[in-house]
Amino acid sequence: MKRRHFVGSMTAFAVGTVLLTSCATTLQGTPVSVFANPFSVAGMPAVDGPTGLRDDAEAPSRDVENTDGGDVDELAGSAVSDIEEFWAGHYAATFDGEFTPVDELVSWDSTDYDDEAYFCGDDVLGLVNAGYCLDENTIGWDRGELLPQLRDANGDMAVTMVLAHEYGHSVAYQAGLLTEGTPTLVGEQQADCLAGVYMRSVAEGRSSRFTLSTGDGLNNLLAAMIAFRDPLLTESDGEFGDDEHGSAFERVSAFQFGFTDGAAVCEAIDLDEINQRRGDLPVLLPDDETGELPVTRQSVTSIVDAMNVAFEPADPPRLTFTETDCPDARSGGPASYCPATNTITVDLPALEELGAQSIDDSGVVSGDNTAYSVVVSRFMQAVQKERGGVALDDAKAALRTACLTGVATVKMTDSITTANGDTIQLTAGDVDEAVSGILVNGVAASDVNGDSVPSGFSRIDAFRVGVLGDQNRCFKRFD
Repeated sequence: MKRRHFVGSMTAFAVGTVLLTSCATTLQGTPVSVFANPFSVAGMPAVDGPTGLRDDAEAPSRDVENTDGGDVDELAGSAVSDIEEFWAGHYAATFDGEFTPVDELVSWDSTDYDDEAYFCGDDVLGLVNAGYCLDENTIGWDRGELLPQLRDANGDMAVTMVLAHEYGHSVAYQAGLLTEGTPTLVGEQQADCLAGVYMRSVAEGRSSRFTLSTGDGLNNLLAAMIAFRDPLLTESDGEFGDDEHGSAFERVSAFQFGFTDGAAVCEAIDLDEINQRRGDLPVLLPDDETGELPVTRQSVTSIVDAMNVAFEPADPPRLTFTETDCPDARSGGPASYCPATNTITVDLPALEELGAQSIDDSGVVSGDNTAYSVVVSRFMQAVQKERGGVALDDAKAALRTACLTGVATVKMTDSITTANGDTIQLTAGDVDEAVSGILVNGVAASDVNGDSVPSGFSRIDAFRVGVLGDQNRCFKRFD
């Protein structure tokens, strides 16, 4: 985010990520439908439960070349075997022809100077990656650093998801979606989508080797997807476009498309679809800016002022930094909204802590817009109150708030000038920070009491509906 007063500055940060390459308070409820029920995940109940390799899992059906026989390769071999069995049974339902497994699986240790293996023609020393090699029709992975780190950070299913993504490249190639001329950005998000298709089957209990809960289990997978985002680049970076994979928002969206709608939707992912989904969201940082606006009293005031300009409420909410009693909602947290007094209350130290720039052990990013999206979400509750006709204190209100926060986020892609001469504008990385916060703490996707739904998948999905839609769509979807 950036704020300028006539002439201003901004802050930002770049993150290092693992790149997947092609050669390289809980609310209760009853399910209604895929979208109408806030307690479900793509039509399934949102529940916690076992996630990972089953105790009674079938043995891997594939051999692994250059294996050390350890548990990491055992897990990876089980994952590929399970993924192949899924596509063998489901490929023909969507694509022409028959599914053909890859020719070989290769493991290596990127930290071992004595490992003489090669993958896709490259020396594996220092190759901290997993990939699908189109030329050799093989899938390989680093057992020395990459897969152990993924498992430690996000569990067994993060390893399985990485390999489901890599196998997605093979599936896309067989189906004619992927060619040597396919842009990397398209190929990667097709594979994200196809990984989501497989993971849906695991969540439905159809795997003989793995389980995946739709609560914490799926949340951990989304955290891993966020970690796989592209690093922030500036306008002068020559690398942009050559090996672009997508932002966290884009990659999580592609995964969710496959998980929710099945393999057919993955066929629709091309440059036009990605560009339409991206819209005017910023991708690159100006060379002289960082993208991080320090969380201060002045900056929070500017954000609220910008929302007043963007939405023009007849009765603008009052902003205070002093805790006050609210007769019709629970206050507290970094920011809250009181309908009775039409007041947004901000706990500045707590908000500043929320917006601190960091990357946690799972790879999830936080920054200024992790905090500002919470303030925006409380403003959007004032918008809901003024519109009337909807509850502010239930699960649908929580997701409606997330949706409207997505609408507000897009409004900030163009600079908004406030009455005092400040301008507020979204910068590259801000949407990913909002998505991370919605997944990890859910405050920007909570109702007026600060309660949200258990599924991070559903919270992010609601936010995306707003990013790709408008206010009316949010009110219609979550009525």
